[in-house]
Amino acid sequence: MDRLLCIWFGAGLLRPAPGTWGSAVAVALGLLIHRIGHFPLLAVATGAVTLIGLRAVRRYTAGMADPDRSEIVIDEVAGQWLALCFPSAGFFLAGLPASTFPYPGWIAAFLFFRLFDIWKPWLVGRADRQGGVDGVMKDDLWAGLFAGIATMISAAVAHLVVM
Repeated sequence: MDRLLCIWFGAGLLRPAPGTWGSAVAVALGLLIHRIGHFPLLAVATGAVTLIGLRAVRRYTAGMADPDRSEIVIDEVAGQWLALCFPSAGFFLAGLPASTFPYPGWIAAFLFFRLFDIWKPWLVGRADRQGGVDGVMKDDLWAGLFAGIATMISAAVAHLVVM
């Protein structure tokens, strides 16, 4: 079961770029979760997948020389959902119904997350260089946090330009 969770039910086996596939699957599921239960459900799901991911990665990679294997994408799911929490929270706090499709916030969150996950600036890179099991999850959580902030800054700038 740990392997199945780590590869996020097969998304990590898709080629090329399993991290991008894992993020794309996470966006699709994140949109569904948002639609079902809005920001509160997405926030709970993000916390749950983060805790499950930490445990599953520890167990699946026990004894491996390099635990940061490309097929492990549960870290992308956790980080991507964290990034998606930002536009979801914005729509929730604005009182918009969960059925409102929060475009282009979801696309921005995806693109910014992939940018920070690949580029690995500052704390993202530091967590990645930490290595080990915790580093597998931490770099993607930092990337998700930065992506969420960048998404909201972009939304604010876009709304100021339109006004």
